This record gives sequence, structure tokens and C-alpha cells, in this order.
Amino acid sequence: MLRIRILTAGIMLFLFLAALFYLPSIFWMVLLLALTVIGSWEWSQLAKFSLMSSIVYLVLTAMLGGELLFVLSEVVLADPYTPSFLWFYVASLVFWTLGVPVLLKSNRPIQNPLLLALTGWLLLLPTCLALYQLRAIDPLILLGFLAAVWISDSAAYFTGRAVGKHKLAPNISPGKTWEGVAGALVAVSIYALAWSYIVGKEAHGILLVPLLLVLVMMGIIGDLFESLMKRHAGVKDSGNILPGHGGILDRIDALTSTLPIAVLSLLFLQSEL
Repeated sequence: MLRIRILTAGIMLFLFLAALFYLPSIFWMVLLLALTVIGSWEWSQLAKFSLMSSIVYLVLTAMLGGELLFVLSEVVLADPYTPSFLWFYVASLVFWTLGVPVLLKSNRPIQNPLLLALTGWLLLLPTCLALYQLRAIDPLILLGFLAAVWISDSAAYFTGRAVGKHKLAPNISPGKTWEGVAGALVAVSIYALAWSYIVGKEAHGILLVPLLLVLVMMGIIGDLFESLMKRHAGVKDSGNILPGHGGILDRIDALTSTLPIAVLSLLFLQSEL
């Protein structure tokens, strides 16, 4: 299983990097829309929608996501830092900082189908738009934020396995520990200092360290929320499309809570300069 997991991760990383740096914008858009649609199907299964409701949800997600990506692709040509979708990113920020902590604390499933559908869109659509806009701003910046999330996940996993004793959220995700959180914060702090040194711009460097540490905490919240949804659905993984890794939602759980905030921070910073 570990060998399959590593092989799958290597292939995914290679394909993603190739797409990030070499795909024309139109094909990058198609790729993001495809991942969003697959994610919406997995979400509909976690939400326990009926087959017909799942199909309708998938089609609506494709239509809505496609339209939003098309509009974004037009406006970023004139200005990659366009604030046209600012409200989308703000909605994501409010959801992750105010709504999700309440849901995690109550540990109760969302019962209303309409609320479940809207929640799925709040997870998927801002993330999709953030991936497109961050690439339009600079593929290396997008890769930098993604690397921070990947480093955080890896550091939390290995630190937790090595010295983890104090459970972070035993009723939601028993494997996560406070020691793992500490390991993630230390590792990303080192990464942030290295990135700020490479950037070389004092204004950017000062903000980069606290921003990435905030993203670490938001990534953990995103991870916990998906774990909560899977626990309520009674499943181990959101899907089985990725051998050894589960589904698309299993791979982007931390990204859904971090990338919209990352692009929102960049837009704010750009407006202040």
C-alpha cells in the first residue's frame, strides 16, 4: 500500500507540475473544472444525496464553475490581480473562520440538503477560482503556497507519528495530534523564512511568515472538516479515483481552506502597494 501511495503521489506531482507550467490557459481551465466536477460528485456522496440529486448537483457545478472560470479567464487578461471575485474569496474566509469551527465543535452533521449543496460549492468553487487566478498572477507563487501546504501535511504526519501523544480532535480525526501541529508550524516557519529570503522584498518578506503560519492552521481546519464529513458519512475516503490516496477531496481538503485566503491576501497586499 505504501509503495502504491508513493508511486501515485509521484505521478500526480509530475503531471501537476507539467500542467502548472506548460498547459495553455484554456486547458488549465478545463483541468480545474474537471477536478471540481469530480469533487462535487464525491461531495454529493458524502452528503448522501440520491443518485438523481447527485447528477443534478454535478451538472449544476459544471455549469456554474464553467461560467465563473470563463469570466475569470477574461478579466485576468487585463489584470491578474483583478478583485472581480473578491466576494467569493471573502465568503470562503467567513465560512472557514466562522462557520466551520462551529460545525467542528458541535460535531453534528449538516441535515439540510440545500445547505449541504451550498457548503460543497463554498469548498470547491473558491478553490477552483483561486487555483486559476494564482497561476495567472505567477505559477511560482501558486507553487509556493501549495508547497507550504504539502510541507505542513508531511511535517504534521511524521512529527505526530514520532512523538504525538496529545490528540487534537479525537472524536473527528484520532490520528492528529498537537505535536503534529507544532511540527507543521516549525517546518513551515523555516520554509517561510527561506521563501522570504528568496523574495528579497522587505514588505513581502515580513508578511509572508505570518501568512503561511495562518495557512497552516487553516489547512488543519480544512483537513478536520473533511474528516468530520467522512465520519458522518461512514466512509474512510471521499472516493477511490487515486490509488492509495482516496478521492479528489482527500487530496485537496487543506487547499480548500487555504488557497482562497492566500489569493485574498495577495489582492489585499497588491491594493496597499
